[in-house]
Amino acid sequence: MIVLKSQREIEAMKKAGEILAACHKEIAKMIKPGVTTWEIDQFVEKFLSEHNATPEQKGYKGYEYATCASINDEICHGFPRKEPLKEGEIVTIDMVVNYNGALADSAWSYAVGEVSNEVDHLLKVTKEALYKGIEQAVPGNRIGDIGHAIQTYVEGEGLSVVRDFIGHGIGAVIHEKPDVPHYGLPGKGARIKEGMVFTIEPMVNIGMHYTKMDNNGWTARTVDGTYSAQYEHTIAITKDGPIILTSQE
Repeated sequence: MIVLKSQREIEAMKKAGEILAACHKEIAKMIKPGVTTWEIDQFVEKFLSEHNATPEQKGYKGYEYATCASINDEICHGFPRKEPLKEGEIVTIDMVVNYNGALADSAWSYAVGEVSNEVDHLLKVTKEALYKGIEQAVPGNRIGDIGHAIQTYVEGEGLSVVRDFIGHGIGAVIHEKPDVPHYGLPGKGARIKEGMVFTIEPMVNIGMHYTKMDNNGWTARTVDGTYSAQYEHTIAITKDGPIILTSQE
């Protein structure tokens, strides 16, 4: 069942989203060779606490950290660690913020120092794919229109879209209906309606779209060792179109 949100609920989620976006802007200043994702995770804990918010995924199904920190070929759900980031790497920081019971979810990929042209292309295409998906999130369209717009753009740029991890509804809990794949056919899937709140979060690989799981049971990575990037916003559907609740603008 898809739960439609009231204006009051959307406003509460927007406040959570503003805290999350502010945190990402601070993280962007920290990203450089030598910093660790453990330090970033500790910073996020402190930042959220100072803003009277909490990291919602900490404790979710036993997950132990405030953030997911996925490096290079890790697609999602990487654990924060104490190894320093190196020049030319990329890291995706993903977090869910709880502010007075309202949730917001956003991931952002960052270049560590100077990256190759191939990796720079990956980052630019993945971010653009997110916004191409958001453009399709208007009342009357279908969920498949979002995935189709993302997939056709990404594959047209010579990259691949991960199939095994998708966007999702969000509200009082992290994962609600509808499921939001980043691939698919136009005109298929649930009808997009005013009051829906969900994430769009394309994960894009330089190589093949296939994934494999680490022994920790959480971290997914590319099967061919190529880099993967992800950008994610939480959006609310209004009669006038989508509002980005986690906007950093």
